[in-house]
Amino acid sequence: MAVSNHELKEQIRELIYNTCIHLDDYQWQEWHDNCADNFNYAIRAFSPEVQTDIKYHGGDKEYMESITSMLDKHNSDQSPLRRHCTVYRVEVAEDGKSATAISSLTVHQTQLDGVNSHVDAGTTSVFLVGRYNDKFVIDGESIKFVDREVRLDTRRLDKGTHWPI
Repeated sequence: MAVSNHELKEQIRELIYNTCIHLDDYQWQEWHDNCADNFNYAIRAFSPEVQTDIKYHGGDKEYMESITSMLDKHNSDQSPLRRHCTVYRVEVAEDGKSATAISSLTVHQTQLDGVNSHVDAGTTSVFLVGRYNDKFVIDGESIKFVDREVRLDTRRLDKGTHWPI
């Protein structure tokens, strides 16, 4: 039985939300498992000062797998990031083989120690604000990310920006 357009949209929303949980909980392999082999990832923001986009981070699936495999070896701020995401729009192509989604994103960070920070330990603050612009490939029962652009409003990023957002 064919899946309805409404059901596909709901499955895509759930995939986006579950991906936020995977990223929050450092479940990198689960995140990668939801990405197609030709997946591409980028964190970008528009800079009014230079009137162009700036790419902060990104690469293909192989690159992102190598980055996440090294995260526990980095000397970086381990203060947890928590994503609050609201899916605004999901559009499924007429042939049902691809889709796009736009989601609002706010990421909060809770300081663990306060030693290397301008805020006290235990303080939670907004780390960044932006949107997810996602593209998906739909193959039968499988839905995978083929492209994720994290489009930031925030342009001053603190420690931890080498982590996937």
